[in-house]
Amino acid sequence: MRKRQAAVAAVAAIILGVTGCSGNTRTAATTAQATAAQETTVSGETTAAQETTAAESETDSQDSVQAGTAVNPEIYTGLTEEEVSQIEASMEEILANNPFGLVYNGAITENVEGEVNIRPVSYQNQQGIDLAANLYLPAGYDENGSYAAIVVAHPNGGVKEQVSGLFAQRLAENGYITIAFDAAYQGASGGVPRQTDRPANRVEDIRAAIDYLSTVAGVDTSRIGALGICGGGGYTIEASKTDKRISAVATISMFNTGRVRRNGMSDGDMEGIPGRLEQAAAAREQYVATGEVEYIGGLNTQRVEFTQEELEQHPAGLYRDGTEYYGSTHFHPYSQSRYTAMSLMDLMPFDVENHAELIDQPLLMIAGDISDTRYMTEGVFEKATGTDDKELFLIEGAQHIETYWQEDYVSQELNKLVEFFGDKLA
Repeated sequence: MRKRQAAVAAVAAIILGVTGCSGNTRTAATTAQATAAQETTVSGETTAAQETTAAESETDSQDSVQAGTAVNPEIYTGLTEEEVSQIEASMEEILANNPFGLVYNGAITENVEGEVNIRPVSYQNQQGIDLAANLYLPAGYDENGSYAAIVVAHPNGGVKEQVSGLFAQRLAENGYITIAFDAAYQGASGGVPRQTDRPANRVEDIRAAIDYLSTVAGVDTSRIGALGICGGGGYTIEASKTDKRISAVATISMFNTGRVRRNGMSDGDMEGIPGRLEQAAAAREQYVATGEVEYIGGLNTQRVEFTQEELEQHPAGLYRDGTEYYGSTHFHPYSQSRYTAMSLMDLMPFDVENHAELIDQPLLMIAGDISDTRYMTEGVFEKATGTDDKELFLIEGAQHIETYWQEDYVSQELNKLVEFFGDKLA
């Protein structure tokens, strides 16, 4: 019973960390020394895992899976032996159901000739951090062909195996080469301290994914689009302001992370700003002095089956739905929505709305019409005055998290995305 209560509390703390509301759980973990600069190539050069083609045998495909899901030792930095054991056990359970570790509905379970294939790949960003990604290749992929490509960025604390992978796969089913990646310092990607969440890093992740796509045979670099979901939507907006390799920009349930970390949800915790800045400074001082990392939000290592009573302890909307999504229905042990307290130094002055006029590409923004985060999408959309080619598409009756997985909403979003990218990346 005590173990279950702890697991439930961890998930709840994670959701609080996602939203930036008051009452965050504070935890600490000891960091390992940063690894020496790697001698591998910069973003764009292929690894052994990348060299596997879609047409190769099932045996080779499984080798690629193993290469793509190999554990980067950095992801366990600061965790206890028990926590590592729990994560490994959770991963074993997931891999038993899906060899690629995917947890979204309708996920690929094997690479079949003539169908969409998935290729686990790795590459480095310009900071020299190893990034883990899944490359989705459309049915009948021809290396000598010419394809539009789309980068898909995941929500805060999410991983490529969840909603970003879902949309990457579904877009690949419509003829696109797509890539879903884990942000640096998060998921299966490298970087310490773990769960560092700095806007500049997240923007670099998107740029690095574009760098990598430019090396993939068949990608037409003049036809690259970007899709960001939740926090990944905010960072996709930010990347699109200055990276004009992105020819068309779309978001789903965009989350303005900096605004929420600074002001709280719905700007409801303005009085807490000085305290959060003090917390960030103290956390940075602690890290420098002792190597200990303070986290906002909890660590979630095991799936939890919630009772209705437990779910109803959270307000309806993002809190309640997120608790169930991340902790149960789409649980993945590499998905950790906690973040380092020192990240607040970079998050709090950040606001996606700033200089939104720099977006001059075609823009599609999708949100649930009853979601508690809708105001963030509308705020950016209003200030994106640099483009006349823009559309705000509201999903009737949808909350924030529901846009991630409910098929009736996903199908509407997908139809709109296919229409949008089909027109703008033609």
